[in-house]
Amino acid sequence: MSVRTSIEDRWAAVLWIDYLLAAVTLGAHIMTIRVTRSSDWLSWIESSQRTDLYATAAGVVSAIGGLSAVAISLYTAANGERLRAVRAQQHKELRRSWRSLLQSTALCCLLLLTALSLDRDRDPHSARFLFEYAMVFAALRFARLIWLFDRMMQVTDADLTEPEGVGVPVRDPDWLRNRQQNPL
Repeated sequence: MSVRTSIEDRWAAVLWIDYLLAAVTLGAHIMTIRVTRSSDWLSWIESSQRTDLYATAAGVVSAIGGLSAVAISLYTAANGERLRAVRAQQHKELRRSWRSLLQSTALCCLLLLTALSLDRDRDPHSARFLFEYAMVFAALRFARLIWLFDRMMQVTDADLTEPEGVGVPVRDPDWLRNRQQNPL
């Protein structure tokens, strides 16, 4: 197994890591602002422009969340032998991942709308940082969505392109627990 596969497996298994990575990224940006007294790019624009940005971002995140629901529909409609086996053996993990992706969309929209309602001239409540966190978190979750959807499409494509009679890959239902107990 490659290092990349190992990292992907761990990232896929630990959904909360996106919250932490977004917080660390925001913390690094705030520290850069405090130390250098620069790089606070959202404070350079007027409040009306920031609120327009927050509202637009909320719309974009909502639209992508809607596309996530479409992706889930496509996934559930696919009916190949391999995909049925994956769903049967990993249904809890898949359901948890899909649910988390949809909940993240709602959370990001809530954070963006909160930033929209709190922002005033000179941003006394630092709502711009709420916006930044939401956008970093959304970017991480959208990367996760694309990764998961790609993996599911690979399984679906294998069902469509490989000849009949090819055996369904045997998957150990305890692969995640085994991976965590026996890391590289």
